[in-house]
Amino acid sequence: MRVIRYQEIADSLRERISASGAGTLLPSEAELSGEFGVSRVTIRRALEVLRERGLVDSRQGFGWYVAAEPLRQRLGELATIEGQLAESGIHAERRVLEFAFVPAPDRIASVLQAEQVLRVKRLNLADGEPFAVVTVWCPAELAHSISRRNVEQQPFYELLGIPLRGATQTIGADGASAGDAALLHVPALSPVLRCERITTDTSGRPVLLSEHVFPAHRTEFVVELPNAAPSVTPTGLRLVE
Repeated sequence: MRVIRYQEIADSLRERISASGAGTLLPSEAELSGEFGVSRVTIRRALEVLRERGLVDSRQGFGWYVAAEPLRQRLGELATIEGQLAESGIHAERRVLEFAFVPAPDRIASVLQAEQVLRVKRLNLADGEPFAVVTVWCPAELAHSISRRNVEQQPFYELLGIPLRGATQTIGADGASAGDAALLHVPALSPVLRCERITTDTSGRPVLLSEHVFPAHRTEFVVELPNAAPSVTPTGLRLVE
């Protein structure tokens, strides 16, 4: 029986993506068109076949990628996403990219009330695939006993050695910078979720400021809302310029 060309391409791509990690980007439709010597219409039909089988998906700004369940982070308690991933059977790891005591940039100095800070930048991976770029700033006076090896293995909350009250987390949409895009294996300026967290001690003093950049096609934040008076406006929503 004659096999339709787009089905042949779908079968070929299926073998390719079976060896790829969740969220891995596929070549663009134009690149696949050149590779297989067919029109983009034929390539798109092949990709649609794979999407119907739940193997790939697409999103504006990303193109096509290997489909998988999104990485979910529950909001409502001061916890690490690594711990939440472990509960789902996903192996999480951290790779420290930068570890240095530096003068605090103006905004960091204003929030943490510190002139000198420890700045740590790391790449978080889930089952070997990058899912977050994280930068953490901590007042130097609280960080002298913290080592590079420490932050590869433990969350900052445990390393500070002081009781914490909680954190305020702000999440917004953004486009990936060239540096973050390279680390996350996504196109530059593609959609990301940028999360800023300010952690305070029991007196209310900010002791950590962290920025987390997540690829939007792989990430979901889940918030459980208590029963309250009905409203058409989501709790916590505010306008930004």
